Amino acid sequence: HRLLQESQPFCFVCLLQINFVACQLFALLAAFWFRIYLGPSHASSAVRHAFATLFGIYFAVFCFGWYSIHLFVLVMMNYGIMNMASIPNIHRYSFVVAMGYLTLCHISRIYIFHYGILTTDFSGPLMIITQKITTLACQLHDGIGRQAEELTAEQNRLAVKTRPSLLEYLSYLLNFMSIIAGPCSNYKDYIAFIEGRHVHMKLLEVNWKQKGYNRLPDPSPTGAVMYKLCITLVSLILFLTLTKNFPMAYIIDNEFLDKTPFLSRLCYLYVVTQAAKPKYYFAWTLADAVNNAAGYGFSGVDERGTFRWDLLSNLNIWNIETATNFKMYIENWNIQTAAWLKRVCYDRAPWYPTALTFILSALWHGIYPGYYFTFLTGILITLAARAIRNNCRHYFLSSVPLKIAYDVVTWVVTQLAVCYTVAPFVMLAVEPTIKFYKSMYFHMHILSILVLLVLPIRPHAYSVRKPQDQAMKNSVKSK
Repeated sequence: HRLLQESQPFCFVCLLQINFVACQLFALLAAFWFRIYLGPSHASSAVRHAFATLFGIYFAVFCFGWYSIHLFVLVMMNYGIMNMASIPNIHRYSFVVAMGYLTLCHISRIYIFHYGILTTDFSGPLMIITQKITTLACQLHDGIGRQAEELTAEQNRLAVKTRPSLLEYLSYLLNFMSIIAGPCSNYKDYIAFIEGRHVHMKLLEVNWKQKGYNRLPDPSPTGAVMYKLCITLVSLILFLTLTKNFPMAYIIDNEFLDKTPFLSRLCYLYVVTQAAKPKYYFAWTLADAVNNAAGYGFSGVDERGTFRWDLLSNLNIWNIETATNFKMYIENWNIQTAAWLKRVCYDRAPWYPTALTFILSALWHGIYPGYYFTFLTGILITLAARAIRNNCRHYFLSSVPLKIAYDVVTWVVTQLAVCYTVAPFVMLAVEPTIKFYKSMYFHMHILSILVLLVLPIRPHAYSVRKPQDQAMKNSVKSK
């Protein structure tokens, strides 16, 4: 009986993972069918909205059973807020309710599920829905409650001028392309996709007559989907072969710590962190391929004339693996979540935007202590890396050899800093995290503090806000 009880969490994890993969593969087939037979030229927007919503609801129920009720409760609660709350406060109420409900669900997972078992449970879709709810609320507030001169160029472009209908709202939040694994997208982009304007709008940015075209081309996502499916397959193979053979827990094993020199432990830390990445590469790339297969995700034409389908991409693997600074790494990892944090927190925070953004990211991920160790360490390292880049980089740009040497050193430091920072994210609990940092002699914490004490910090975060703040002041004076 005891063995059966201990095996239940493992069986539950396997079942949910199988459901996740099955749903995403079925969503991929449904996405191709949706684009071919329910394209904008074959079906009305209402039909496309309804199909995407109903299939999304079916996938949620199939994957998570009665736990999917949490998704629907949060969606309907915020629909009430979106229609009854005053525009000046709509983004605040939506944010508090969505993040509050998500946090309560995170807390319940500690008691409902086995502590430390990271499963593909309902909290994953709930996290994506929370992003979408707060994104839409902020963009509604920008579109209806603020003047155009008060907004940044991006806020002006994404501002929503009218409240969505119930069908549009449900389709945006629960569509089958993103209900399981996201990513979060902007409301105006999604509506343009459903109405058949998504690709057309991007193509109009290019002068096709100069390129010898008599009419607008018709980009096909098939090539992009096939390429991303290849990445998905390679990631799956790496996950099955590497991840289980290089567990993160081994870096705090007593025998390993006693027998392994510090530099060797650093190298092994890099290896186990690399081995932990393929599962994210797999899930995010497959989710991106599903959206592309439906015809969503076209981002325009590059300088070589190639059609790009990376509007919803959640990662850039090459930029991640070659990142030479912490900022570059973060910007290319979980891209849509970083964009969400920037739009709802960093661009709107009245003070300490970097710190508040990291704290929100930790809260959004959950309540495991390891998350907060990771993001608080991330704040420190981000500020230190910014100080080094602002004060030192220009000295190494005078010659090619110096620039290459600088890039090599910063690549090594960045990769090791990321490994050092994210280890608690995997370990989750306090005791293994403290044991890990002790074994590493808290070296990154100490070095970051020394850098911040020695090098001057430029007021980077506030200089970005000055033009917008001045515009708001001018708007208030004119009123």
